Amino acid sequence: MPLLDSTLNSIAPVDRSYYDRAAQRLDILTKPKDSLGRLEEFARRVVAITEDTGAQITSKTIFTFAADHGVAQEGVSAFPKEVTAQMVYNFLRGGAAINVLARHAGAAVKVVDIGVDHDFKDEAGLISKKIVRGTANMRRGPAMSRREAVDCIEAGIAIAHENSAKGAIFGTGDMGIANTTPSSAIAAVFTNEPAAMVTGRGTGIDDRALLKKIEVIEESIKVNRPDAKDPIDVLSKVGGAEIAGIAGLILGAASKRVPVVVDGMISTAGALVAYELNRDSADYMFSAHKSIEAGQIIMLNRIGLRPIVDLEMRLGEGTGGAIAISIIEGAMKIYNEMATFKDAGVSEKGE
Repeated sequence: MPLLDSTLNSIAPVDRSYYDRAAQRLDILTKPKDSLGRLEEFARRVVAITEDTGAQITSKTIFTFAADHGVAQEGVSAFPKEVTAQMVYNFLRGGAAINVLARHAGAAVKVVDIGVDHDFKDEAGLISKKIVRGTANMRRGPAMSRREAVDCIEAGIAIAHENSAKGAIFGTGDMGIANTTPSSAIAAVFTNEPAAMVTGRGTGIDDRALLKKIEVIEESIKVNRPDAKDPIDVLSKVGGAEIAGIAGLILGAASKRVPVVVDGMISTAGALVAYELNRDSADYMFSAHKSIEAGQIIMLNRIGLRPIVDLEMRLGEGTGGAIAISIIEGAMKIYNEMATFKDAGVSEKGE
C-alpha cells in the first residue's frame, strides 16, 4: 500500500486564508456583495484548493470508471450484466449522454476499465487498469479481496497523478450494471442507516425488485460484517472496483490540489470511502448534483457536501459532473474576467 499510504499522508486541509483573499477580489467586482451567491462560493473554493489567487480552469476531464458486479446475479438491476461492456463501447464511440454533455462543457471523457468482465483488445481511448473481472457476489461473501480493493484505489490515484496539472479540474463517472447495490451497502455501513433508507430503484426496477434489492443488501452486510472503522474492509466486502477507483481518483486529486467534481450515487459512494480514509479530502470535492437515489444525499450529509444542482437525475456516467464543471468554470470566469468598480468607473456603495 505504499502509494495509498503516501497519498493519504500528503493530503492536508485547505488554507482558509485563501477564501478570504478570493473574497476580497469578489467584493470589488461590479456587483452587490455576495449577489452571485454560490458562484462566489465555488470561486473561493477553487482558489483555496489550488492556493492560487489567479486560478483559472484550463483543463476539464471526466473519468468514467467501468466494472462489473457479481451481485447482478441476484436480479437487482433492470439490465443484464452485458450492458456494462456495451456501454463502454458506446462511450468510446462518443454516443452516450456523458459524451454529449462533456462536449457541451468542453470537457474530455476518459473511460477506465478497472473491472469489466470483458476483453476490450486495446480499444482506442480506453484506459486499461483492469484489477478484477467483475466482483464476486457480495451476498455470498466478500466482493473483493483486501489487496484487490487497495489495487483499485491505487489505480485511481495513479490516474489522478498522471493527469494533474495547473488549471485542471476532474469529474468522476461510473458504469457498472448493479452498482447502486454496493453503493447503497456502503452508505448503510458508514452512516448506520437501514438499507431501506439508502436504497433506490437504480436502473428503474419495480417494487418487487426493490424489496429484493434491499434484502440482498441486508444479507450482504450480515454475511460479510464489514467494519465501518476500516474503510478498506467495507470497500472489499460490499464495494465495487469502480467505486474504489473513484475513491482513488479523489484522493489523488486532493493530494495534488486539483478540484474534483463528484457525480451521483455511485461516485458519492466512492467519495464517502475517500472521506472515511482521509477526512481532509472533502475540502477538494464538489458535489455535482442531487440524485433521486435516496442514499446519495445521506452520504453527502456525512461528508458535508451540498449539491450544486438538482435536476432529478440518476444516470451516472459523470453526466452531472459535466454540468457542474461548466458552472464552476463560469464562476471562475466571473472571478477573473468581471470588471472591478475602479476599472469600470462605477461608484461603489456609500460613495
